Amino acid sequence: MQHTIVIPRLRDIARHALPNIVEGRLVPLVLFIAFLEIAGTLWALLIALAWTLACLAYRVATGRRVPGLIVVSAVALTARTIAALVTGSMVVYFIQPTISTVLIGTAFLVSTLAGRPLAARLADDIVPLDAATKAHPLVRQFFVRLSLLWSLTSVINALITLWLLFTQSITTFMVVKSAMGPGFGIVMITTALLWFRHAAERQQVRVQWAAAGGRCGLVPASA
Repeated sequence: MQHTIVIPRLRDIARHALPNIVEGRLVPLVLFIAFLEIAGTLWALLIALAWTLACLAYRVATGRRVPGLIVVSAVALTARTIAALVTGSMVVYFIQPTISTVLIGTAFLVSTLAGRPLAARLADDIVPLDAATKAHPLVRQFFVRLSLLWSLTSVINALITLWLLFTQSITTFMVVKSAMGPGFGIVMITTALLWFRHAAERQQVRVQWAAAGGRCGLVPASA
């Protein structure tokens, strides 16, 4: 039986991912900038970290799913804060994520070469797909391309971050840097989805956008 691959609309992807981005990235950024001006660097670091750890603890205590983005943010923020407090250097605090970005990009590249693209494992943070859909050859190719794009944009992100860190103020750096992550993410997902539709047309596989709130994944062609 032939199937149709129903892919989520970009609006639905954004709706699914936005709460995690707000909780894991936006709120800590706002807290850091606000308390940086009010109470100084030390309290700004500690309050942003406290928010992230409190969100993580609340999800664990209530049995709620912990998104990968929240875990990554909590681990990274903890490591950065400890390093900054120990060394007394804000440069150390801000340069650590750049090193992490390069390492993450490398991990995406290695995972793709190993045939187990990391993008497939992180898909549930963006849009949940069942196992049958993930196993489809076209979907597997999509995750390979997305992992390669992620690797490339990680390197570009790191280079821009270093330039911002050594040429701009802390506030400007924080605002621009925080916008870069979601911005690169939107570019990656949009590019990958457009390629997905183009590849599907070449292979004569039917692809359609999901209806509002509708199911994504493999469905019978007649549905």
